[in-house]
Amino acid sequence: MTQRSACFVALTGLLVMPAVAHAAPAQPWDWLLTPLSGASEHHIAGRMVWHARLMVLGWGTLLPLGALAARFFKIVPGQDWPQQLDHKAWWHAHRVLQYAGVLAMTAGLVLAWGLGNRHGIAAQVHAWLGWSLCLAGWIQVAGGLLRGGKGGPTDDQLRGDHYDMTRRRIGFERLHKSLGWLAIALAVMTIALGLIAADAPRWMAVVLALWWSAFVAVFVWLQRQGRCIDTYQAIWGPSAMHPGNRQPVVGWGVRRYTAAAWRARFGPP
Repeated sequence: MTQRSACFVALTGLLVMPAVAHAAPAQPWDWLLTPLSGASEHHIAGRMVWHARLMVLGWGTLLPLGALAARFFKIVPGQDWPQQLDHKAWWHAHRVLQYAGVLAMTAGLVLAWGLGNRHGIAAQVHAWLGWSLCLAGWIQVAGGLLRGGKGGPTDDQLRGDHYDMTRRRIGFERLHKSLGWLAIALAVMTIALGLIAADAPRWMAVVLALWWSAFVAVFVWLQRQGRCIDTYQAIWGPSAMHPGNRQPVVGWGVRRYTAAAWRARFGPP
């Protein structure tokens, strides 16, 4: 090969290499970083970014975990129930997570204020559901504050809305449980619509899908284990001397146990 031919081949190679590199198969992370629509770039206002982060933190993480703690951990593993009653770990976890979730939700709403003029069905439905979820969150907090007194043998007064399971307490439990789980189910749809409206990167949808799948799997596993015990029994035990144990249980899938049945199912601590 002459010197002139070698230079021609080298120059041709330099020109062809970028085209070959551009035609190379995309890496998996390229697909994950691409917006849901397949667009080449993703742009979103700074305030809207923090709105999305706070809403996912609140409705996608804190509030579901708080609900899970309240439903399945009224009796914690290792607790010698019914000798040991009213373990408050679930209550503290539920209260802290729910208040933090509602606070994150409210801050996210403030950041989105005035930015709700976006077009598209996904954005409009997302906004409508978002307002509904915010209202549900505030109703849950207000209901908790208005649930009435506790009462019972360990309280200052034996009589109380919870210990006596008054109409006020029964109404609170029905509303609080049903509205809470309905709101979490709607939150999944609302967050998904928010991702579509913002044309978010695909990795966000993948991570959230994995998170919700894990949440549902844990929920089903704990429910099938029989961990969803009646709040009343968890606090005061299974004895029929307590008036609430002589009334129907409130809520779907909530169980009651005798001391023997609990030990037979879960064993000694």
